Amino acid sequence: MGKIVLLVGGVGGAKLAYGLYHTMPPEDLTVIVNTGDDFWHHGLRICPDLDTVMYTLSGLVDKTNGWGVANDTTHALDAMRRYNSDEWFRLGDKDIATHLLRTQWWHEGITLSEITRRLASALGISCTLLPMTNGEVPTIVHTQEYGTLGFQEYFVKHRWQPTITSLEYLGADETNPAPAVIRAIESADAVIIAPSNPWLSVRPILSLHGMTDLLISRDMPRIVVTPLIQGNAVKGPTAKLMGELGLSTTPTSIMTYYGAVINGFLGDSRDESVTSAPESVQIRFADTFMDSDEKRITLSKYILQWLTDWNAS
Repeated sequence: MGKIVLLVGGVGGAKLAYGLYHTMPPEDLTVIVNTGDDFWHHGLRICPDLDTVMYTLSGLVDKTNGWGVANDTTHALDAMRRYNSDEWFRLGDKDIATHLLRTQWWHEGITLSEITRRLASALGISCTLLPMTNGEVPTIVHTQEYGTLGFQEYFVKHRWQPTITSLEYLGADETNPAPAVIRAIESADAVIIAPSNPWLSVRPILSLHGMTDLLISRDMPRIVVTPLIQGNAVKGPTAKLMGELGLSTTPTSIMTYYGAVINGFLGDSRDESVTSAPESVQIRFADTFMDSDEKRITLSKYILQWLTDWNAS
């Protein structure tokens, strides 16, 4: 199967990362994570998607939510509310430890790639976990009801209910991917795009300077796993967002959106009868609903077998 690069956002991407991590040699897996969601909060550098993947791979994640640390408390947050602070972003007490160390190292001039390596290594993670870039490239959401919002204001404070009119990946086209990201893709035998939100989680990665061209130039399987099942997202605003952008909530819309970036599409078996693909895209179907660790591993095994068949053909 060789070396695999997985592009992910938060909870949905972390599920597939978990499956691959427990199915293949972890030293052959590189997980590249969206950082468009990252922001400063109470002086701390918060990286929600990186932390979700890190906690998932290390076994620390709150499995009920799919994010945060299991059995965490919010004593610090509750104390802040006593001062009438509007605490709309949940920071668990154990989770704060991650943010404190990251912020300290950030101010010491250490790159986010190295910070992530230190944190992941300390938690025993043996695959490579990388932020998409070492710079700040925030996703900005333009909405009908509230005007311009930072991503976490849109997603958490307003629970992704505002109507999106457009999205902006601030400075992405002028910002290079992290050097380790480029090296990983150049040496990869396949790239998989997780079933993360294509606009909110994957497009920030693809919008980085030279990233799309780099992927297209690599003659290898470049597969996207569908983020839709029967026209709906398992979790989050993918289907709602597609409607607001005037797109049909179909697998074909997803393939059209990714264009030449992909040459493979893994659809959900429930959509097989209504899905067609362009000649340039290989297509397969499986049960993509990863509601247990076992199903995440089963889906990952299916993808790895597909890659083996692909390379043999």
